[in-house]
Amino acid sequence: MPPVFRFAPSPNGYLHLGHAYSALLNFDAARRSGGRFLLRIEDIDPARCRPEFETAIYEDLAWLGITWETPVRRQSGHLADYRAALERLSAMGLIYPAFESRAEIARLVAQREAQAPWPRDPDGAPLYPGNAKSLPPDERARLLGSGAPYALRLDMAASCALIPDIGWTEHGEGPDGEAGAVAARPESWGDVILARKETPTSYHLSVVIDDALQGVSEVVRGADLFWSTSVHRLLQHLLGLPQPVYRHHRLVRDDAGRKLSKSSAATGLRELRAGGATPADIRLRLGLLQQVGPASPKRPS
Repeated sequence: MPPVFRFAPSPNGYLHLGHAYSALLNFDAARRSGGRFLLRIEDIDPARCRPEFETAIYEDLAWLGITWETPVRRQSGHLADYRAALERLSAMGLIYPAFESRAEIARLVAQREAQAPWPRDPDGAPLYPGNAKSLPPDERARLLGSGAPYALRLDMAASCALIPDIGWTEHGEGPDGEAGAVAARPESWGDVILARKETPTSYHLSVVIDDALQGVSEVVRGADLFWSTSVHRLLQHLLGLPQPVYRHHRLVRDDAGRKLSKSSAATGLRELRAGGATPADIRLRLGLLQQVGPASPKRPS
């Protein structure tokens, strides 16, 4: 089977040079290998995702010379897939509802940090400090019946007890130069959120389900997602999903060394194009030579 690559942006802003780098790496790799290139729209956040940003994604990628298979998978159209995965994890006793608001969690963290430093995940966010996992069944049922908002969290300790000693082979490089055999550290994320009352999925859950259902065999993405792979490998084991090949790449940064953001107009593809930049200029700026290969990735027969 030909390898399958994907680029999966969220339509919550305009694409910048960092997105262009990742999209071109995936597209070029698909062309070199005679593989397939998929575009996926990760639009599970209705508060931030907007139709005009999705339209802009298609326009910017086409301007770069990138082509993709259709139809494009939009996560908002596949919520049932994520609900099914949650139901399977729930049947295993591995998820629970937590009812604290963000403000309440911040207050709990502040209380604990008054005594000693509170652990944080690889992204720098404090681990979940609440006790929802130990709520009595009648109290949990009362809160659910009241219509209170909640987040569905993965019981990380129970999950790691079921699936110990997992890892992956890194074909790129992590943020500190990690390569080759990497031991996963899902416990460093604590009881991660897999869904909320109003949204039956999260990034961690949806990306694992989508990659499996779309047959993605090669995950090429930024080094900022390197340690997220620990959670993804755990979920793949728990749900019986295949493991893709992982290759994490360097991040494109601004002159001050900061990771690019969608709010940075100076690096936005639309702004650069309006200023006279060409696709060749973008490739040169990113250090990517024009690749020689088929005119477009192979389509499934």
